[in-house]
Amino acid sequence: MEAIVLAGGFGTRLREMVPDLPKPMAPIGGKPFLEILLNDLARKGFKRVVLSLGYRAEIIIARFGERFAGLDITYAVEDVPLGTGGAVRLGMSQCLGDHVFIFNGDTFLDLEANAVELLWQKHRHPIIVAREVPDTARYGRLLVESGQVTGFTEKGVSGPGLINAGCYVLGAGQLNAWPLNTPFSLEADYLAHAVKAEPLDVFETQGLFIDIGVPEDYLRAQTLLAAQA
Repeated sequence: MEAIVLAGGFGTRLREMVPDLPKPMAPIGGKPFLEILLNDLARKGFKRVVLSLGYRAEIIIARFGERFAGLDITYAVEDVPLGTGGAVRLGMSQCLGDHVFIFNGDTFLDLEANAVELLWQKHRHPIIVAREVPDTARYGRLLVESGQVTGFTEKGVSGPGLINAGCYVLGAGQLNAWPLNTPFSLEADYLAHAVKAEPLDVFETQGLFIDIGVPEDYLRAQTLLAAQA
């Protein structure tokens, strides 16, 4: 299995706590968050990871090099901010397989990766990984019917429901309609239109899910991820 990890953001909301580091390098229990993420991917059977980088890319490259935790590591470094879609499209240019898992570099998700891989092999449809949460207001929610995503709601809808966990499986050429180094949003420019045009499978994960992108959740992660660190 092969993965792209999106690790190029500025981390503006976390800057007060980690002022000199790219967000994925924020320390958790003394280790960079990205190190915890890569170790987890290695344990789950991934063999190759493309790190899609931007802000302070040199710090991440110096830390992980070409091989880490048994993973082959390669890098796709954006010259200008490309958005989530442009970053994934750039990462895909470094992929070797016919499909790729996509993870956010500021989110820990204890994903049932082998089960997701089986779902891909069964249908070969794009997959959105979903997570049930008590309140979807912060995230927006997924609308799901018969195992497929049928739509999305904006942030602000309260109550329990399924959210996009920021993890996907896509075919390696899925975003070829966009030229390399073109900024676009994976969510707004690809997924919002794809849901009306093609089947989008959903996989509901039961695993631990935490986004470290805001200070309160970064502090919570220090406890939740202590065993991982």
